[in-house]
Amino acid sequence: MKIAWRVLLGYFVILALAAFMLGQVFLEQVKPAVRQTAEDTLADTANTLAELASDDLYAGRIAQGGFATHLRALSDRRVGADIWGYEKQGVAYRVIVTDAKGIVLFDSQGKDMGRDNSRWNDVARTLQGKYGARSTREQADDPASTVMWVAAPITHDGRLIGVLSVGKPNRVLQPFITASRNVILTWGLVLLGTALLIGVAMAWWLSRQLGVLRAYAQAVTAGENVPAPRAAAEFGELGHALEVMRERLEGKQYVEEYVHTLTHELKSPLASMKAAAEILEGELSTAERRKFVGHVQTQSARMAEMVDQLLALASVEHRRQLENPQMVDLRAILLDAIGSLEAKALASNVRVDVVPGDPLSVTGDAFLLRQALVNLLDNAIEFSPAGGIVRCAVFAEGESVRVCIDDEGQGIPDYALPRVFERFYSLPRQAGGSRSSGIGLSFVAAIASLHGGHADLVNTSNGARATLTLSC
Repeated sequence: MKIAWRVLLGYFVILALAAFMLGQVFLEQVKPAVRQTAEDTLADTANTLAELASDDLYAGRIAQGGFATHLRALSDRRVGADIWGYEKQGVAYRVIVTDAKGIVLFDSQGKDMGRDNSRWNDVARTLQGKYGARSTREQADDPASTVMWVAAPITHDGRLIGVLSVGKPNRVLQPFITASRNVILTWGLVLLGTALLIGVAMAWWLSRQLGVLRAYAQAVTAGENVPAPRAAAEFGELGHALEVMRERLEGKQYVEEYVHTLTHELKSPLASMKAAAEILEGELSTAERRKFVGHVQTQSARMAEMVDQLLALASVEHRRQLENPQMVDLRAILLDAIGSLEAKALASNVRVDVVPGDPLSVTGDAFLLRQALVNLLDNAIEFSPAGGIVRCAVFAEGESVRVCIDDEGQGIPDYALPRVFERFYSLPRQAGGSRSSGIGLSFVAAIASLHGGHADLVNTSNGARATLTLSC
């Protein structure tokens, strides 16, 4: 499992547990909170009514006096109130008055007249001078039929003469409890869904940042010349550290490889020059001396050319991207490169032709592209026989532009095709000419890669074809 999904899973588990625990706390607190509020209201109501009933109870007319008359009239009163979306039509209070012994003297619903209520907590505790309240089912087999009762003492001249109990069915409170729970559940799910989306976004972002670093590491492992990874926050710092580490390691490896290869390549001309120097120490004719002096000069020039080309190749290979890319006309650059090699082509008796066409522009470095084309043209001229023709063409193909250079030489041996772009790998020239430095094609490949393209060399029926492919 990917690390991003593991983070998301852990985040969601923690979130789900927290949501479950908080949901349970809130949901379990809704019912008690509503009932506590209702009990507080009942306590106020009971004490208020107890004061109003005091005179009638003391006078012995609690069941027939004005107090009883007004309470009985409550059953006919229509409230017609919209309380938080709940339609309240009537008064749900039930009022019971007992004497100092707990015997019912008045019941607003007329049900329990004469009953002994002294055993109920609301009456019993009030008669004892304590706060009295209870919750009792009206129907023993129906849990939803509970009624909350709160009692208050009825006193006259400081003496306890009775108890007034106010009851309110809990089913009247249930709509508010249900509505509150629904609101909590709805918003809880909304918050959970929002948190989940945030978690998914975080996991995607984390996966993307790690993916950038992983792709960079894989490209480096494959030997590709890729730019530094673009990541955010700490991932950006990690990407920068990886890039610095890569540059230092590559720089060390690059120098070691180049020193080793250059040392190997310089052994041959140095050995040749040493042999010529030893011969020059002996007795030689003027013609022989000129021959060996010329040989020393040729080998020293070859060594200088090799060092210069090696420095140019190192400069290109160490670039991660073009410093100042611009739109350039590739056909014009090709014609300029052909013009610079006109003298060499004439000396080799080789004609260079260009297929006519419209200007084709690419984004790149004109100087480097010209150097790459000069190298390809130079190879084509050198491998072409006297009287041969080098044909050049520039054309667009999809989202890229290609330059094809065909010569009429002997082609590339099959064993050499996979290695022609390696550093210092070269083949003999026409008519037994000496080998080149073997750096030119490596230089071309590096420039092509820097422009987001590639270089190819294949055999044709008439010779060889070099192709430089660049992104538009």
